[in-house]
Amino acid sequence: FLLQQTQGTIFPAPNFNPIMDAQLLGEALQGISCEKDVLIDILTQRCNSQRLMIAEAYRDMYSRDLITDLKENLSHHFKEVMVGLMYPPASYDAHELWHALKGVDTEEKCLIDILASRSNMEIFQMKEAYLMQYNTDLQQDIDSETSGHFRDTLMNLAQGTRMEGYADPSTVAQDAMILWEACQQKTGEHKNMLQMILCNRSYQQLWMVFQEFQNISGQDIVDAINECYDGYFQELLVAIVLCIRDKPSYFAYRLYNAIHDFGFHNKTVIRILIARSEIDLMNIRQRYKERYGKSLFHDIKHFASGHYESALLAICAGDAEDY
Repeated sequence: FLLQQTQGTIFPAPNFNPIMDAQLLGEALQGISCEKDVLIDILTQRCNSQRLMIAEAYRDMYSRDLITDLKENLSHHFKEVMVGLMYPPASYDAHELWHALKGVDTEEKCLIDILASRSNMEIFQMKEAYLMQYNTDLQQDIDSETSGHFRDTLMNLAQGTRMEGYADPSTVAQDAMILWEACQQKTGEHKNMLQMILCNRSYQQLWMVFQEFQNISGQDIVDAINECYDGYFQELLVAIVLCIRDKPSYFAYRLYNAIHDFGFHNKTVIRILIARSEIDLMNIRQRYKERYGKSLFHDIKHFASGHYESALLAICAGDAEDY
């Protein structure tokens, strides 16, 4: 089972002084023209828990809310990046899910990205944050805003009941058979069994199940799912499989698509860079370069501009040896 050291691009700043940072931010925001470079230099070079301490110092010093001041002084995508950095991870996930569910159109891809990739603990914390921030239940909102087997699968993931760190070799063949049959027969019951296995078995278990699936069917599970199913249900199942195999590769693929297929889908790029910045963004960058030949840094530089570009590159950068 592949366990690679995951690494983000943003680390706690040494010699951290929240009071000084808060003061510099205050001066930058209250100047005649907002000094955006100062905001980037500070907020992208502190880890999330340090940013929260800066926000506290800022409130003590100015009796104002830093997020509100950022929103008032900044605009467009640059604002989204800087404000996004100020949310604790669980609150940021909750914020993104809320907007994906409650916007004019449901943003299925956002729901898929978040729910297919988070651990039980991350899901638990995100549901708590969602309830706190929006005074409503995440699962109820998923239930009312999505439908069909796509909804059932999201609901299952949102329970956060996946087995962790446990594998039972004696049930691997059986699980693989069920998946294979589900790809042959495609009845409602089979779809249900398929998502139950993919949402509840441990990563370690599924790692073996996918190998066994390949043995009995002569086909990769992703190809089988793509052949048999369609729509968001299929996209979600594939995302779960890809995340189990290698999360950084999944996010590299999502970033590449967001940058190249949609004429730069800003929301997706911003969300992935912020959400993965302290988890595995360094690994995502490596996978991106290996798979697509160009660095993530290069592609962002090519498509974004101005302070927005600078902020994204600062989050992405980490080290610049391969640019």
